Amino acid sequence: MKRIEELRATDPVIASLVEQELERKRAGLELIPSENFTSLAVMQAVGSILTDKYSEGYPKRRYYGGNQVIDEVETIAVERAKQLFGVPYANVQPYSGSPANLEVYFSLLEPGDTVMGLNLSDGGHLTHGSTGSVTGRVFNSVPYHTTPDGYVDLKELERNVAEQCPKLMWVGYTAYPRRFPFAEMARIADSCGAYLAADISHIAGLVAGGAHESPVGYAHVVTTTTHKTLRGPRGAIIMVTEKGLEKDPDLAKKVEKTVFPGMQGGPHNHTTAAIAVALLEAAKPEFAEYAAQVVRNAKALGEALEADGLNLVTGGTDTHLLLVDLTAYGPGFGLFAQEALDEANITLNKNTIPGEPFSPFYPSGMRLGTPAVTSRGMREPEMQAIGHLIAQVLDEVRGYVMPRDRAERTEYLKRFRSELAGNARLRELHKQVEQLSEQFPLYPELND
Repeated sequence: MKRIEELRATDPVIASLVEQELERKRAGLELIPSENFTSLAVMQAVGSILTDKYSEGYPKRRYYGGNQVIDEVETIAVERAKQLFGVPYANVQPYSGSPANLEVYFSLLEPGDTVMGLNLSDGGHLTHGSTGSVTGRVFNSVPYHTTPDGYVDLKELERNVAEQCPKLMWVGYTAYPRRFPFAEMARIADSCGAYLAADISHIAGLVAGGAHESPVGYAHVVTTTTHKTLRGPRGAIIMVTEKGLEKDPDLAKKVEKTVFPGMQGGPHNHTTAAIAVALLEAAKPEFAEYAAQVVRNAKALGEALEADGLNLVTGGTDTHLLLVDLTAYGPGFGLFAQEALDEANITLNKNTIPGEPFSPFYPSGMRLGTPAVTSRGMREPEMQAIGHLIAQVLDEVRGYVMPRDRAERTEYLKRFRSELAGNARLRELHKQVEQLSEQFPLYPELND
């Protein structure tokens, strides 16, 4: 593998693992909807000399000397974010999505204030008030839910808002296949004077490419990671909208102070540079076509899965993401599905479904999406093939039933994994996955 000669000479163990990961991805199908492939230009920025510099503070206001170049890098990233998303303020220093969301909380609220976000098992995110997160312990979290058919229950939300009068509401999800209801949520938030924060981490690339409505005209604050549909490095951005500044003219200053010095130290300058590169790429016409193809591919994949008898939550998708209800195979079947698909080199994740009948640790659904396979150049015909491959893999493990007794479960899963490793049909399907993947080379420039 090119470009890691020094790593190979210094640490052959880590170099070998890097090469193994590249080969794993080249030979398989990455369908986790929160994962993607960056360009080599983004990768080079992440691996650049910019990683060495301390830059606490903001451009022209640093606590260290020697930041002339770093100031330019960060300023470019900020301006590109503002232009791409149409906002008056952007902060590109958050280390990742969860820290960015925490910084929004502490910019807007006091401990104990009431917040609302989509319930975790209904497709929400930990940092939107889940009790598994500090956000659900420091703040009074009143979650909202989906209806039995999987759509956000706006009527329930409206009733709860009238009763609870939250100070902050989140619109943004990690396992929700339909369009994000920005306008409806804004109306409800405005009815009680709440801040509306739009977490578009999953759909930022779709928004940038015009394949999904933007939240900028509806929300006061927008957060996003940069590594999902946006195809950038692992970082995050907090943006304040004109609506946010109208509500609180000091909102951008509050966010800035919360990020640094409130919750972070020196920014990761190599990541900032890579974010700038990704934002430049996302502003190009070909990225708009990419975003549209991601959605077309997701719809085609959903149709293929349905044709093979699988049940999609909400019956389809408007985005890059599909959520499959596997309760027909048995409650808790998500783990069996994920691990069987791993054996075939198809990577996705087990996931809860609305009204989850089992456990978040052994959920009854699976989540998959099309950003990474679209980045490889796959289109609708390949989605048909992938859908059929997935269905065949699931047929191989049909009949496994997750025990509810914990002691019994340990031995049962041990036996399942042993039988999985010896399944000849899964080895055949693995070869078919490799043959399909080989038609769409990943990073051929890195070949020796």
